[in-house]
Amino acid sequence: MPKLKTHKATAKRFQIKKSKKGITILKRNDGQDHFNSRESGKTKRNKKTDNTMSRTMKKTILRAMPHN
Repeated sequence: MPKLKTHKATAKRFQIKKSKKGITILKRNDGQDHFNSRESGKTKRNKKTDNTMSRTMKKTILRAMPHN
């Protein structure tokens, strides 16, 4: 059987957290690099928080990252 390889682009974008409750996958919000001065304070604040991925996306991401 061939080796299972990690999809590197997926590994860079998502972070896997394991706890007693189960596995959660976090993703940084988009659009944090530049042009943020024009955003409202509420938008800037919301961009700083991480997003939790849905159950269906979690399945796909875990398949792409077998060793995490």
